Amino acid sequence: MNHDAIQLRTVTRHYGTGDSTVTALDQVSLAFPRGTFTAVMGPSGSGKSTLLQCAAGLDRPTSGTVTLGGTDLTRLSETRLTLLRRERIGFVFQAFNLLPSLTAEQNVALPLRLAGRRPAKARVRAVLEQVGLAGRARHRPTELSGGQQQRVALARALITRPEVLFGDEPTGALDSGTSRQVLSLLRGMVDGEGQTIIIVTHDPMAASYADRVVFLVDGRVNGELTGASADDIAARMTKLEAVPC
Repeated sequence: MNHDAIQLRTVTRHYGTGDSTVTALDQVSLAFPRGTFTAVMGPSGSGKSTLLQCAAGLDRPTSGTVTLGGTDLTRLSETRLTLLRRERIGFVFQAFNLLPSLTAEQNVALPLRLAGRRPAKARVRAVLEQVGLAGRARHRPTELSGGQQQRVALARALITRPEVLFGDEPTGALDSGTSRQVLSLLRGMVDGEGQTIIIVTHDPMAASYADRVVFLVDGRVNGELTGASADDIAARMTKLEAVPC
């Protein structure tokens, strides 16, 4: 059995054509083992978000392959890709993207409703409990703090029991204390439940919760750190940002 949740093989992503072509990813090969927490970092414009979008099937590489648990995403039709994302992938973004008119439990149930499935109330309550919001099920987003809203977004991402949970700056809009709560929650999901998590972040403190940190520069992998402290990660980032383009 393949122990990798996601594999990228020589993935290249170009935008534009002719003289105005921009290479966002350049021959990137990476594996993300099941049950691990990876943070992706790099200077602005290094290709972090493009990497996340290609790995999650939100964007198609120009060349190369992306495999999720044995399924080659690059060969799927748009319809099949949409179904796969809905059933096997979870997303958390910097903007919580909650619907203001819905309660926490209604927001959490939304992915299942969109898929034409009837969400079991017990399952909705269970994921809210998992993120520490059992008592907030009937609150609307405006009645919740930023950290609580992000935890609702996390519960919504987990409702489908995704194989991989992706986060694009998931703590970017939170203060440091609340960030730590959300990151501890993510860490606990990896350690306690074997969840696979991949986040893009610019915050060394956030990245220090990951098992490994992968660094990108100019669309290429530029090394990685495992089990590193926030200070070590910050030092590496400072070096990368000092390198002339």
